[in-house]
Amino acid sequence: MIELLNVSKSYSGGTKKAVDNLSLTIRPGEVFGFLGPNGAGKTTTIKMIVGLLRPDSGTVRVGGYDVVRQPLEAKRQLAYVPDTPEVYDKLTGLEYLNFIADVYGISPRERQERIAQFADAFDLTHALLDRVDSYSHGMQQKLVLISALMRDPPVWVLDEPMVGLDPRSSYQLKELMAEHARRNRTLFFSTHVLEVAERLCDRVAIINKGRIIACGTLDELRSGQTGETLESIFLELTEK
Repeated sequence: MIELLNVSKSYSGGTKKAVDNLSLTIRPGEVFGFLGPNGAGKTTTIKMIVGLLRPDSGTVRVGGYDVVRQPLEAKRQLAYVPDTPEVYDKLTGLEYLNFIADVYGISPRERQERIAQFADAFDLTHALLDRVDSYSHGMQQKLVLISALMRDPPVWVLDEPMVGLDPRSSYQLKELMAEHARRNRTLFFSTHVLEVAERLCDRVAIINKGRIIACGTLDELRSGQTGETLESIFLELTEK
């Protein structure tokens, strides 16, 4: 579970409020989509959830742990995939995955099985012995996904996870996301691909100028709006 209670974050010495008094609860067993225009506050919110940014006020909990007061316990509950892959590019793909597995204490047998499983799913097995600086952007994105998902934590936080992925890998990721939720685990992801959010999500929240302007199922969002698709609802709400 992810909980945000009255969370705010400002930049430029407090003059620019990126997130303004935001409250959300993401329950186990649901795929939750986080939508908004560029600069709306999505990535700032995500970085507060995963502990990369400290909120100015409010409380963030992951798996029941306060991200500020219990950072290690909270981070053990989640896998995070940023919008831009950042990896140690002088390592081979396999060296990088083994490094991450060492950090999180994954046993040799478990890591071998999981690396093989996810490398096959994302069609990266052939490149695991190559240095990461030879990888394309899409291949680096796959490597970061594998490094996060092989830990199998209860909470996944994914920021634009499908950017750079080929159609087969996007399909595999969507299948893994749905399976994660079926195991009564929590999945929170941001995306600009509204068709994906409409197809995958149990609920979505739309953020604009740091505030949540809508949250609920697609049927709940349709109530009071003229649009029928998530795209039309999104455009109607964010243009107001």
